[in-house]
Amino acid sequence: MSEEIKSLNFIEHIIEEDLANGLPKEKLRFRFPPEPNGYLHIGHTKAIGISFGLGEKYGAPVNLRFDDTNPAKEEQEYVDAIKQDIAWLGYNWANELYSSDYFQKLYDWAVLMIKDGKAYVDSQSSEAMAEQKGTPTQVGTNSPYRDRTVEENLALFQGMKDGKFKQGEHVLRAKIDMEDPNMLMRDPIMYRILFAHHHRTGEAWCIYPMYDWTHGESDYIEQISHSLCSLEFKPHRKLYDWFKAHVYDYAKEELPMLPKQREFARLNLSYTIMSKRKLLRLVEEGVVKGWDDPRMPTISGLRRRGYTPNSIRQFIEKVGVAKRENVIDVSLLEFCVREDLNKTANRVMAVLDPIKVVITNYPKGKEEWLDGENNPEDDSAGSRKVPFSREIYIEKEDFKEEAGNKFFRLKTGGEVRLKNAYIIQANEVIKDTEGHITEIHCTYSTDTEKKVKGTLHWVSVKHAITAEVREYDRLFMDEAPDGHKDKDFMEFLNPNSLRVKKGYLEPSLAEAKVGEQFQFQRLGYFNVDNDSQADALVFNKTVSLRDSWAKQKPKPQQNQNQNKPQQQARPTISVIQQLGKKYTNLPEEKQLKSRVEILKLAENVSYEDLEPLFGTATKKVGTRIAVALSLSVLLKNGQERNEAIDTFISKALEDKNELLVKEAQAL
Repeated sequence: MSEEIKSLNFIEHIIEEDLANGLPKEKLRFRFPPEPNGYLHIGHTKAIGISFGLGEKYGAPVNLRFDDTNPAKEEQEYVDAIKQDIAWLGYNWANELYSSDYFQKLYDWAVLMIKDGKAYVDSQSSEAMAEQKGTPTQVGTNSPYRDRTVEENLALFQGMKDGKFKQGEHVLRAKIDMEDPNMLMRDPIMYRILFAHHHRTGEAWCIYPMYDWTHGESDYIEQISHSLCSLEFKPHRKLYDWFKAHVYDYAKEELPMLPKQREFARLNLSYTIMSKRKLLRLVEEGVVKGWDDPRMPTISGLRRRGYTPNSIRQFIEKVGVAKRENVIDVSLLEFCVREDLNKTANRVMAVLDPIKVVITNYPKGKEEWLDGENNPEDDSAGSRKVPFSREIYIEKEDFKEEAGNKFFRLKTGGEVRLKNAYIIQANEVIKDTEGHITEIHCTYSTDTEKKVKGTLHWVSVKHAITAEVREYDRLFMDEAPDGHKDKDFMEFLNPNSLRVKKGYLEPSLAEAKVGEQFQFQRLGYFNVDNDSQADALVFNKTVSLRDSWAKQKPKPQQNQNQNKPQQQARPTISVIQQLGKKYTNLPEEKQLKSRVEILKLAENVSYEDLEPLFGTATKKVGTRIAVALSLSVLLKNGQERNEAIDTFISKALEDKNELLVKEAQAL
């Protein structure tokens, strides 16, 4: 029992503790709550795997709930794509739900909060409200409309719902505490006016609830036991609990269980861009051919490339559940699909860069159909018939006129085994007028028991079918393509991320269907692309047989240097603080060096690490500069601006120190 408990991740420990403290197992309920404003990518698979994985582990239902509160950005297309991706991964949701299902209930609860003096209508501009929010070190000030009467608030809120006011004219705010250290608690907005067509409710509503109000209450309505989200929502937990506690008073008889929010680290992958904005740029600039391009990290792109649901699920399991952000090497994902396809993909032969071999002592016009094992890893896979004739294709790189003893493929005077066939010996070559080899003349031996070191794949010229073969590689050549402050991530594009070839394939592939996967022996794993037609097959390369990128990695000493940031993951923010303390006292040359070091370290810092430093005392200007530099990296890497960030920047712009002001202006 103790060994089993030790293997639990921290979320499972929380659940086990709750069960031990009296939570009935049948009350466990989880959810995956995507916003339908885009396609899911590999980063989302961790959240999907955690919630649905817990559902499978505990036999508990998992809701698929679309948090559709922003009609300006959400579309049915995204809903359909998300459902397809989750189903393809092999997960089943108990209920398909939408936050828009709860618009009326949320509105009714908001009315009750107004009546209880816990919410009010504010009629200020967004700029005025932002200014009154204060800063992490300076308390906010109350809105002049905070003390409106209940009757006035109810009338205004009803008018907002009825469409009597312009967009931005009024908002509904929770009345909490403008002096709370957590700025999210300083009278957050609950509703805004938005005249936009909703993909489900049409024009029924012109006010829409904010995420923080909707999300937690949707969890409560669905009686979710454990609300699991990524680390950027940790500062929101206090507000989540505040809303939850007040709504509980309105519905505790009907809805007795209060959800518990807990956070986990997001999935970050090397050689990969996760920012939707940057992925969109790849599409718009024609670098890729759409969101499902096999080089894209979207689930639809991975599916089209030939990744299997099982390989992605295994990847998520190996990555595990962590409390701190880290970067996972993409080679682990590639290893998982290799391991899975090795067990399931039938072996076939294909030649992608052909040179003709003529077997001079094989009778002209003769052909044989030899047995080929489909998959040595699967006894039930059986065998197939492969045609053999006098003329065959082999790969150009598998022959050299002259080669040393360590070249175990075909060379003049040397022998090799043809997979599933005979042993051949190269005797002479035929060349064109420019000296290029056009044919290799060989003789064959029927003594297949003879020991030879090399084995080659091949295809009979007479029987070969042709296909378009798209060889895909990593889209970026740099481990952190968006991790360089002074360089555009597009500079690291791999010019060889796609190579299109004409392949010569054994005839058994003529009936291959879209999505079918094969191992092209000695070349890699391939699947049939969506573009395929009966008379025009198209294959995508999923992954090579071995990790070819491993050879390109730096030498051990360089590796150690590269790993330092990850080894320092826990104290990185402290190192940045220390560099900041000395920053303003350094000469210009050392200051520049320190600046570069801070920017590099900031790549391994999360928003949750940095946000507490927004309140650094004014006199500690060096630390504030370090915070501004780190913030620039987070924003560049896709961190969305929020009120706390805007407040920090505004405060920095007002400072007397020119260096701090300069960094703030850059933000």
